[in-house]
Amino acid sequence: MKKLVITGALALAFFANYNAQEKVAPKESTPAVAVNPNAAELKFEKETHDYGTIKQGADGNCEFKFKNTGKEPLIISNAQGSCGCTVPIWPKEPIKPGESSTIKVHYDTKRVGAISKSVTITSNAKNSPAVIKIKGLVEAAPAEEPFPTKKTDNGATPFEKTTTGFN
Repeated sequence: MKKLVITGALALAFFANYNAQEKVAPKESTPAVAVNPNAAELKFEKETHDYGTIKQGADGNCEFKFKNTGKEPLIISNAQGSCGCTVPIWPKEPIKPGESSTIKVHYDTKRVGAISKSVTITSNAKNSPAVIKIKGLVEAAPAEEPFPTKKTDNGATPFEKTTTGFN
């Protein structure tokens, strides 16, 4: 009987502690961050570049032209490809209001198959982060023959086989 009372008391203490942990006060919501109405704004001419169908090893470069349509200088702090095969190059200097620039993107076309990649641009713009995309299809290059199929003598006299050997 004594063991039963002790077991019951331990179980009651366990569940009381468990319930106390469950009833944590709800977190207060974080206040909304005020957006600067004069902040820079990143406006792209196009947000997707379509390579179409290209051959393996083809030129994988493209450019995304953009304009700062805000009232303050635009500073791009980072541009990150969705994988290592997509490498962006962005302007490091501030882009003044009303000015344009480009973000260059290189895709490694040695990989065969569909292209569906993105580049995330982090900046001080009110529409940051911004995302641009590339798409297309890389076809395998035709396989080269390991040995030439056409025989050439290059001006040499060919051997002729006779019954006694080579002449």
